[in-house]
Amino acid sequence: MANIILGISAFYHDSAAALLAGDEIVAAAHEERFSRKKHDAAFPFSAVDFVLAEGGVKISDLDAFYDKPFLKFERLLETYHAFAPRGFRSFLTAIPVWIREKLFMRKILWESLEKVQGGPIGSKPSLLFPEHHLSHAASAFFPSPFETAAILTIDGVGEWTTTAIGMGQGTRIESLGTLAFPHSLGLLYSAFTYYTGFKVNSGEYKLMGLAPYGNPKGEACRRYKDKILEELIQVKADGSFVLNMEYFDYPTGLRMCNEGKWAELFQLPARREESDITQPYMDMALAIQQVTEEVVLRLARTAKTLTQADHLVMAGGVALNCVANGKLLRSGLFKDIWIQPAAGDAGGAVGAAYAALHISLGKERTCLPGGRDKMHGGYLGPEYGHREVLGLARKYGARMREYENFEDLCRETAGKLAAGNAVGWFQGRMEWGPRALGNRSILGDPRNKDMQRKMNLKIKFREGFRPFAPSVLAEDAAEYFELDRPSPYMLLVADVRAGRRKPIPEGYEGLGLYERLYHIRSDIPAVTHVDFSARIQTVHRETNEKYWRLLKAFKELTGCSLLVNTSFNVRGEPIVCTPGDAYRCFMRTEMDYLVIDRFLFTKTEQPPWAEDLEWRTRLAPD
Repeated sequence: MANIILGISAFYHDSAAALLAGDEIVAAAHEERFSRKKHDAAFPFSAVDFVLAEGGVKISDLDAFYDKPFLKFERLLETYHAFAPRGFRSFLTAIPVWIREKLFMRKILWESLEKVQGGPIGSKPSLLFPEHHLSHAASAFFPSPFETAAILTIDGVGEWTTTAIGMGQGTRIESLGTLAFPHSLGLLYSAFTYYTGFKVNSGEYKLMGLAPYGNPKGEACRRYKDKILEELIQVKADGSFVLNMEYFDYPTGLRMCNEGKWAELFQLPARREESDITQPYMDMALAIQQVTEEVVLRLARTAKTLTQADHLVMAGGVALNCVANGKLLRSGLFKDIWIQPAAGDAGGAVGAAYAALHISLGKERTCLPGGRDKMHGGYLGPEYGHREVLGLARKYGARMREYENFEDLCRETAGKLAAGNAVGWFQGRMEWGPRALGNRSILGDPRNKDMQRKMNLKIKFREGFRPFAPSVLAEDAAEYFELDRPSPYMLLVADVRAGRRKPIPEGYEGLGLYERLYHIRSDIPAVTHVDFSARIQTVHRETNEKYWRLLKAFKELTGCSLLVNTSFNVRGEPIVCTPGDAYRCFMRTEMDYLVIDRFLFTKTEQPPWAEDLEWRTRLAPD
């Protein structure tokens, strides 16, 4: 019988669970999708319950599972001691929680797992605690399509490690070098996230999306970059670095940075959340993005030198910086790179399970034929169908039309999209990782110059400058983008092909943020960012046939092989999980249509009382 292993990531942020049967991933899910709490850090009761049910197993059927809590406690104590008397308030807040809860992790885990099972666990499996960056490395290498690969993991901090280079071969992961807290590229980027007015741990995407509005030829961007490299971070030729901790408060404080020193250094105050975004903050975003890219490239060169590997795999929160990933791929350092779709802390659940299987238990690793990875396209979450849709219709009095023939539904939906409508698309198993990949997505026509504005302001309720990603038929991707390989997980940025671009008007660089945003830059303006780039998802028939068929229907109708794809949620909420979540989001926004399974919901046909705003905010959960 195959080894059945449960992997858990919990208690810091983005808790999750994953289940392996042998080296096959049976299921994986983020707790936030069930609890509806963004970045939920609690024990993943619902995620564990789901993956066990998906595998048809109980806790007592498991062979093994789960960051080393004592190492994190050691890091906290040593950090507070090193920086004393700074951080006394933070010390008084953090240490009692650790003493009361996190040092007794085994006890907490068993109590939590007994709650999942609904009673005592008879035959208890082993509890394994791989270190945080080993979990990241395992999540990157073991599911990848490569027999051997260099491994690069970069994030905020695990226990002590913030950056690690390794080599993966067979069932072994060899550590070749690490950088330790408080020197962290992820936390440096998060400090700029905070300083430019976005929330740490969720606003890093916004900072990356804002960077192209900076003026790369301007004096301000150059000056900010020089200040960063002269005062904040010292970067060596091999990519290793040291931060000047006089400028940072995150080791012991309640803020990311010393605002007074930063304001003096940059001659620019911290931007307050929701205030206007002016050009200096755009230039600052570009400066830190450029520094981040340089460090990642230097680290990758060192990984190449140390391993002489043809391939690179990556994980950790910084691996979600798809702009840096695209530039790393185009550098030609490696023949190919592969990035764990859930590269952040949630992915540690998959990594912990794989570390238990291959490293602790020594079980053989096999690679799939045809260069395929083991992530099943990222579709590893729960699936809902006919019965659940009928249930939500009864609950809310919702009106819908059922299509017996899925091709007819695709043609109908393609027509709605081509007419300028926004469509919620809900099919099959929920995605693993932070990106919606066509099963929990909001879709639009990329040729529509107003679609970006509509989706940002009237559906997502978020900042208007945020870019949207294209989903494109994998076989047609090269017709639209400077990309010569698959990008199924939306983790690579590439340029729109020159032949599809529109001329840049004179004085373009001097235009304001929104003037530049709404300039028509290509024949697919809704997915072309201001620097002519796009974060691409290639859609493959073998991993998501339903979404592929919708794209095919849209191509047959319009000649265009791609759609705007954004996650099915509004600002501040997790991606929808259930049909009920999807319907409530549909009714609270200006989405025009909703497709769940084989059912089409039209906004104008919903019950009249459903349009009442007060009622819409009180839609009951499932």
